[in-house]
Amino acid sequence: MEFIDSFNRKIGLSDERWNHIIDTHPEIKRLIKELEGALIDPELINRSVYNENVVLFYRHYKHIYEGKYMCVVVRLDEKSIVTAYITDRIKSGDVIWKKN
Repeated sequence: MEFIDSFNRKIGLSDERWNHIIDTHPEIKRLIKELEGALIDPELINRSVYNENVVLFYRHYKHIYEGKYMCVVVRLDEKSIVTAYITDRIKSGDVIWKKN
């Protein structure tokens, strides 16, 4: 699969990574539009504290899991999704972009 992020970059999602995501976070299987929405229209993008080439796209969804966030983790150097999950908190890391 391939998506376009908010900076008009093509971001890939390999079959291997998709299988990892739905094995580890099976709820994501039915939330592919929300995953895409987090990339296209995030509310916040943080840089990973562990890897400067990894960023986390967050988008708050009131209609899923009582208002939790969709987080999509992207390797910028590979332009690929590493994982995606639902969370109730934003991880620490430098904010590199925030929606006004």
